[in-house]
Amino acid sequence: MVEGVETAAGQRTGAPGSGGRRSRPGTGQFDSLGLYLADARVEASVLGLLETVEAELRSSVASANPLVTEAARHLVEAGGKRFRPLLVALGAQFGDPTGPQVVPAAVVMELTHLATLYHDDVMDEAAVRRGAPSANSRWTNSIAILVGDYLFARAADIAADLGVEAVRLQARTFARLVHGQIAETVGPRPGDDPVQHYLQVIAEKTGSLIATSARFGGMFGGAPAAHVEALAGYGETIGLAFQLSDDLLDISSESVQSGKTPGTDLREGVPTLPVLYALASDDADAASVRLREILATGPLTDDDLHAEALGLLRESPALKRARETVRSYAEEAREQLSPLPDGPARRALESLCDFVADRTS
Repeated sequence: MVEGVETAAGQRTGAPGSGGRRSRPGTGQFDSLGLYLADARVEASVLGLLETVEAELRSSVASANPLVTEAARHLVEAGGKRFRPLLVALGAQFGDPTGPQVVPAAVVMELTHLATLYHDDVMDEAAVRRGAPSANSRWTNSIAILVGDYLFARAADIAADLGVEAVRLQARTFARLVHGQIAETVGPRPGDDPVQHYLQVIAEKTGSLIATSARFGGMFGGAPAAHVEALAGYGETIGLAFQLSDDLLDISSESVQSGKTPGTDLREGVPTLPVLYALASDDADAASVRLREILATGPLTDDDLHAEALGLLRESPALKRARETVRSYAEEAREQLSPLPDGPARRALESLCDFVADRTS
């Protein structure tokens, strides 16, 4: 799932997309991810909030048990990206970003996200996460699962201080995450459209938490209800767009823009959007037919077949169609911002739409 775009303390990390619009004059602090923060006041507010969130994350996972503290801080201290707290911080700009509940709300979102990563690594049998040994490979699967549960519990505990509605929203978001993971694990049922199934999985596994992050920012910043709803809709759609753009980068990038070696999903047999489009295609040209033959075999562990499939996908109508899908979600996200007042915060959110469309062009 999409982990986001930036570390909390203003470190420059993340994928360097093509980002044509990022040549605009701006603060430069988030230049590597395409976030356009031209207003010094908004930039200071966002950075200050994220720095506070980072400190609160470390303290919130502390336990009387040293092993629990060490394992729970493992991913926090590995750095990584803080897209969800960033969305909370930006959403709060439409109200009062200094509200006392904004930082705890961001911590709840990031703890929930981190908890899912511990569980994901167990399910995926991952050996590495964020450039460091995964928790399951370092402490065993059982410890990783239990630490993920502990982080969920800590998130719920903090949410309780935010009120009943926050607890309800966090719980419903968690339920959507679980449904998405189950749907991904089981796969599409007979008669299901594999593409629609995949998009639904992403909406539940990735879009749901990003939507709640943007919603929490508006809610706890005291923004009007209509603005909160617009932020939530934007969050879900931009989350979909980011995840789908990662799918494309895995195929189209010559570098490590996607944070992993290009073609990793192909090698592991992960059915991402371009692959699903290619498999569903009825194009009769030799290249399309050959691509379907290779993809139908499953994980491409053979280096020659992997290289052939990657080359065919890069030139395929399926990749072009997937790019159009990403752009359509990016534009839909932009449209969902229309109820929000114009200003630097809205333009910052719009710049993410530009980035996600540009990075896969």
